[in-house]
Amino acid sequence: MNRLSVIIFILFLCFWAGSSAAWHDETHISLARAAGYAKWYNAVGADMAKLKAGAIERNNHYSNNPTGTILTPEMMLQQVQRYNKVDPKGHLYGAILASVREYMKAKDKGKYGEYHLAYAVHYLGDLSMPLHHLEYDAFNRARHAEIEAAVDEKILDGSMQIHLYPVTVRSEADLVREMVRVGNLSMRLGERIRAEDRLLTTQEAYEQLGHSASLLRAVLEYTGAPRLDQAAWGETSVSLAHF
Repeated sequence: MNRLSVIIFILFLCFWAGSSAAWHDETHISLARAAGYAKWYNAVGADMAKLKAGAIERNNHYSNNPTGTILTPEMMLQQVQRYNKVDPKGHLYGAILASVREYMKAKDKGKYGEYHLAYAVHYLGDLSMPLHHLEYDAFNRARHAEIEAAVDEKILDGSMQIHLYPVTVRSEADLVREMVRVGNLSMRLGERIRAEDRLLTTQEAYEQLGHSASLLRAVLEYTGAPRLDQAAWGETSVSLAHF
């Protein structure tokens, strides 16, 4: 392999890792448990699928938006048709909607749709990762893994807790509205930390995980998905450690 080929290969690996990674396993599992998802152990399945499906799955995990983009319901709905398609710019929002639709469709037909829901659970976790809404520029490449690792470390040592707040989802229109809200909050935060060239603060990470967990809980209620014992998950402040 000549020098040029080596450089191209290394750049490819950097792009693959940075554009597809999101919160680490423990973070996704903890979000799922905090939201009350009965099959929380399936929350990492979407990342595992990338090993076999490559770009077909990777591109479901992010949306590379130009600086200053304001997300709208129309933008999110337009992405649905790109779900599970090779699309380097990504289509996270369409992936959430499409996987929820597939779950509901399977349920209506009396089929086992839990794997569709597991994908939705994972994508909803990705929605709060600020860098998953930005173009994959030098800052994103340099800070992506470091931010994820820092959040994961706080999960594992028990120092990270999140606050679940009320979110109402009774229709797909409600879901899209809440996705727009969380997506814009996450993107603005991503632009801010990029401008300041820094990592997330503990408080910012705390709030971001709260957005995903609260929306996920509402989606579980909307879809009628299997839930953990409600008595055990009635508190609004949930520790994410030791799950």
